[in-house]
Amino acid sequence: MNSLFRGPSRRERSSQGMEGLYRDTERGFEKLTTVLTAVLGNSITFIVALLIVLFWLTNKRFYTEDIHIEIGDVILGVTFLTLFIIQKSFIHFSASLHLKINELVASNKAASNAVINAEEKTEEEITELSKEYTVLVEQIKVVEEGKL
Repeated sequence: MNSLFRGPSRRERSSQGMEGLYRDTERGFEKLTTVLTAVLGNSITFIVALLIVLFWLTNKRFYTEDIHIEIGDVILGVTFLTLFIIQKSFIHFSASLHLKINELVASNKAASNAVINAEEKTEEEITELSKEYTVLVEQIKVVEEGKL
């Protein structure tokens, strides 16, 4: 049978499924990090955490029982997971900031509206815009070399 009439092979379907799963997982993680960054970066969250620490330090039961070991384990787990949230948030912010700077440097006239609110775009969208600006920079280099 001609390969034009057949659907995608099992390997192609599996690859497409894995790419879709990865893309959906990335989008879900981006949404989660956006929400958690907003919550963890809030001043009220800091005040609540400070009050909890002060309560632990002033509570004699904390020193006499082995509860401090369990609390330490919880704090270690939360800190470990928060590290990944902070890293993901920083990578996203850094990529969008670089994209904005590239747009300002590459443009001689009015700035493109495509990068307004770039920090709210997904990493995939930022990567696509970045590729477009890489092509734009190459075109500008060619034009400038032609003028010399």
